[in-house]
Amino acid sequence: MTENTSIYAQSGVDTQAGDLAVELMKSAVARTHGPEVLGGVGGFAGMFDASALLGYKRPLLASSTDGVGTKVAIAQAIDKHDTIGQDLVAMVVDDIVVVGAKPLFMTDYIACGKVVPQRIADIVRGIAEACEATGTALTGGETAEHPGLLGVDDYDVAGAATGVVEADKMLHPGRVNDGDVVLAMGASGLHSNGYSLVRHILSEKGIGYEQHSNELGTTYGEALLTPTALYTSPLLRVLEDPALDGAIHALSHVTGGGIAANLARVLPKGAWVELERSTWSPLPVFRHLADLGGHTLESLEGAWNLGVGMYAVVDGAKAQHVAAALTAQGLDTWVAGQISTSERDFTGFEQGAKGVDGGAVRLVGSFAA
Repeated sequence: MTENTSIYAQSGVDTQAGDLAVELMKSAVARTHGPEVLGGVGGFAGMFDASALLGYKRPLLASSTDGVGTKVAIAQAIDKHDTIGQDLVAMVVDDIVVVGAKPLFMTDYIACGKVVPQRIADIVRGIAEACEATGTALTGGETAEHPGLLGVDDYDVAGAATGVVEADKMLHPGRVNDGDVVLAMGASGLHSNGYSLVRHILSEKGIGYEQHSNELGTTYGEALLTPTALYTSPLLRVLEDPALDGAIHALSHVTGGGIAANLARVLPKGAWVELERSTWSPLPVFRHLADLGGHTLESLEGAWNLGVGMYAVVDGAKAQHVAAALTAQGLDTWVAGQISTSERDFTGFEQGAKGVDGGAVRLVGSFAA
């Protein structure tokens, strides 16, 4: 260690720990690199050969950025960090596939109070494995130590990705028609939204994350760290199936804002759908947390996905075939409703969201037991 490095370490920043973290994660990151990635790990900028885009007639680049939210607080509380990376990739890359785009590359950013090499390596290994599963190159990242700003065991993660879609293949509200069918795809759990409410409910009940839950069959911490499902690769395989070309008109990733609002964002103004609650049974984790908090499941539809991670709006004539294809790709899929463009009163509907002047959605009926 040089004298200058030692002085920096005295202030709380350990560059040698950062170097060790990079060494521990290098092999996992390298597995996401195909021949289009240049320079390997450790450069100032990640390089990606874009010559493949020359094969597109009109390539549109899609970008997305996100984090994992307060789910990281649970990972920190039980000192388990190998699932947070998948959550990050899912929140970023599964937003890109919503427009029909194939992810190309991703970068990550980890801010922490102190670099603990194995912890950082666990996080990045999870990111790399999820990138590999979604065909996304992890071309770079940054780990920043913030002593005095974050506690020694505190960290936050964020990421950004870029994808590409042929212009005439892009999914958007303009493709949605009267009579289209809405297919729901099952979630793995809470995914990465609504954890502030989860933490509040458990805190109010004095329940620790290490405590075992008979209802969940494991500790609360382990159940709540179930990683977010990855939809990108299965969806891309169905989108690229020549027999189903053009059958999927729009996709909606159910994240922050809840069920109805996220679907409303991908519907054209004037289109509406009533989603039948009876078509699915919310996962046990949602039922148990709702009971603990004294909430009805219906009141939580704007906070949690309740077991639906993605929606597809598809050609009504091909809905059965698309559902079968998605199921064959490992996605639990069912019919949740049908799009209408007839005039009606939208009282009680969610209309658009996050600045999008979109369609109208509401949930009706009672959940299946």
